[in-house]
Amino acid sequence: MSSLLAATPPAPEIPPHTGGLLLLIDGTAGLLTVAALGIVLLLVLIIRVRLQPFVALLAVSIAVGLSAGLSVTELFGTVQRSTAVSMIETGMGGILGHVTIIIGLGTMLGAILEVSGGAEALSARLLNLFGEKRAPLAMGLTGLIFGIPVFFDVGIFVLAPIVYAAAKRSGKSILLYAMPLLAGLSMTHAFLPPHPGPVAAAGLFKVDLGWVILMGVVVGIPAVLAAWAYAAWIGKRLFVPVPQDMVEAADEAKAAVAAERAARRAAVGGATDGSGSGTATGKITGTGSGSVAVADGPGGDPAEQPPSLSTVFLIIGTPLLLILAATFSSIALDPSTFRSVIEFFGHPFVALTIALLMAYYLLGIRRGWSRKSLETVSTASLKPVGNILLVVGAGGVFGAVLKGSGIADALADTFNDVGLPIIVLAWLISVVLRVAQGSATVAIVTTAGIVVPLVEGQDLSQAHLALIIMAISAGSIFASHVNDGGFWIVAKYFGISERDTLKSWTVLETVLSVAGFAVAALLSVFI
Repeated sequence: MSSLLAATPPAPEIPPHTGGLLLLIDGTAGLLTVAALGIVLLLVLIIRVRLQPFVALLAVSIAVGLSAGLSVTELFGTVQRSTAVSMIETGMGGILGHVTIIIGLGTMLGAILEVSGGAEALSARLLNLFGEKRAPLAMGLTGLIFGIPVFFDVGIFVLAPIVYAAAKRSGKSILLYAMPLLAGLSMTHAFLPPHPGPVAAAGLFKVDLGWVILMGVVVGIPAVLAAWAYAAWIGKRLFVPVPQDMVEAADEAKAAVAAERAARRAAVGGATDGSGSGTATGKITGTGSGSVAVADGPGGDPAEQPPSLSTVFLIIGTPLLLILAATFSSIALDPSTFRSVIEFFGHPFVALTIALLMAYYLLGIRRGWSRKSLETVSTASLKPVGNILLVVGAGGVFGAVLKGSGIADALADTFNDVGLPIIVLAWLISVVLRVAQGSATVAIVTTAGIVVPLVEGQDLSQAHLALIIMAISAGSIFASHVNDGGFWIVAKYFGISERDTLKSWTVLETVLSVAGFAVAALLSVFI
């Protein structure tokens, strides 16, 4: 019996996936065809059908998997307990397990900084420091610093009144002040954690956030300087007046807040208010136990005083320094208790938690916020995050399907035959996806899903992988135009016509993208 078994010829190897479209076009050509059709379908669903990106990515992932011959069990697992693993669940969970906590903590941190007046304090101090002539530079630095912990659109909403005031006072084009601010906000949004794009890419590439932060600064600073230069040029050549409706709305809001404070002072007369809500802007202050009280004396409410610039810098800088220290301790130090302590406090989860708790105390409790106010602001800030997390998770599903079906390997072989460096391909793919469908986050997660398999097995360093992430991030902000929500926010909020927005904002984003990619590509030659 053993001799018969030994003489039996081995069974021929059967390709793991032969169904779907591969029945018509087999081999690498079939897999590449599936990939191309999948990307085209994704763009059609988002651009023409106007399908929500999360639904579009999930639907395309399933369609691509079935077309590439994946079985239903491989895609979805089984109802019964078995060893079968759902590709969709692992793709979704693998990326969200890394990014959800970071994005959630970063979002709450940004909300506390926003509501407490940290942005206004930062802008006012920089404007006073740089003076009237250098006000555009002050606005650019404001966007750069405040853009680290807050989302791009939130930064616009919070800082726009300061732009209106600067432009109205000088009588110059609002572009001269808005464009540097937007360049700073866009750079941090594209290149630096805890923003969703770079965090998601870091999770997909399995790169430490410390390297992403370091390369984001190294690549982003020259890029934003180039964007500021263009902003100064276009701001002097294209006059756009301050939108009066926005100025009037801001004045009305300030007047309403002032009237409310005055009424509250008159009503309570310095006595304890048992019915207050503990808002951050009013006269009511927290006692530390959830109850509320009123500060003594006129102007004595710390909640009405802007936070100091040093406090804002301390809160923003602490998590960045902790994460960077942990990253480089693994290189410079031998394994020890001291290194473990540094790595613990420098883990993104811990570092951002520390920063958030610092913000709670320094910008909240110490300045009179009640615990209820802190909870309200934190909870409200998380509402817009759901859509971002779902899109990021669906991008992880798309990447898992590409890899599990063999499409990723086929793409890797094809791109290697083309001869272009991976960092160039990464930027080009991201640019195409960005221009075609408008969303930077979709461009990043989709490109990362395509590029990650191309770098596997090449033994690239963490620093080099971080530069590839920077190239993808740079491509994701190329040529913002009418299919990008950011385009319309900029146009409508600053009162810029569509034509002038294309001349200013669209070109600004292109300069930022090309300059960032150029720096990343140059550094990749030496790293």
